[in-house]
Amino acid sequence: MSLVSERQRLILAAAVRVIARTGVRGLRVEELATEAGVSTALIYYHFQDRAGLLRQTLEHVNELAGGYTTRAAAEAANPREELELVLLHEIQDDQATRENSVAWGELRASAVFDESLRVPLGESTRTWVTEVAEIIERAEAAGLAKLDCAPADAAERLTALVEGLSERWLSGSMTIERAQDLLRGAIAVELGGH
Repeated sequence: MSLVSERQRLILAAAVRVIARTGVRGLRVEELATEAGVSTALIYYHFQDRAGLLRQTLEHVNELAGGYTTRAAAEAANPREELELVLLHEIQDDQATRENSVAWGELRASAVFDESLRVPLGESTRTWVTEVAEIIERAEAAGLAKLDCAPADAAERLTALVEGLSERWLSGSMTIERAQDLLRGAIAVELGGH
């Protein structure tokens, strides 16, 4: 993320909360200003327009996710465990992860209709897939995985699955335990049983 001030971080954190409550379509700059405790003029000063605010919010969501997945990776004993922890930390029932996941899903869905979100969303997704593929490569090099495909292909499938499972869990279509079990099973299939 580009260098942002503490005030901008405050506004972006508020944007994640508002999007998690009302969706992207429900995001009103006036409500955001109230949530962040700032004026609407300050929001426009920092982000120029609604599209700029949404792009920066997407970057902020990625930064937050990177924080909790980095902490998860530090807990791992080996690359295979790291992969499982990193992906499972995207589906955990705490307020911050829930809000972040809802906001990501909303921004991803909005990119279907908002071209200005497609490029940054595509870049974020490619970065996530690359990071996961690197973990898979390390697991394979350590003899903890036996792939029948390129690590990038496995990473693409696993990250797409995380998004889909997260959406089902967040919408109440599936329990968090079921989502986590399915994800563990998919990791085992992709990496080969161990």
